[in-house]
Amino acid sequence: MKNRNVQIPYELFFQLLQYFLMENYESEEIIRQGLERKLDTMVNRELYSKYKTASTEEEREKSRQEYLDRRGIPENFRR
Repeated sequence: MKNRNVQIPYELFFQLLQYFLMENYESEEIIRQGLERKLDTMVNRELYSKYKTASTEEEREKSRQEYLDRRGIPENFRR
């Protein structure tokens, strides 16, 4: 895996600092939710990128279907 940067909202970054440096554990659930949202966004982006850049039609369609499933797009709205 390449060494890549990830951007997070300032508020989440600040809550992480408080959690780890100041041992303020009150926002643990908020941090967990924020990181889960970020992970979902990253996975969705990766699937979309695979869909757009896949070398075969089969890989492209598999990534497209997985992306649409994760986004909650009903089957009858897909072409």
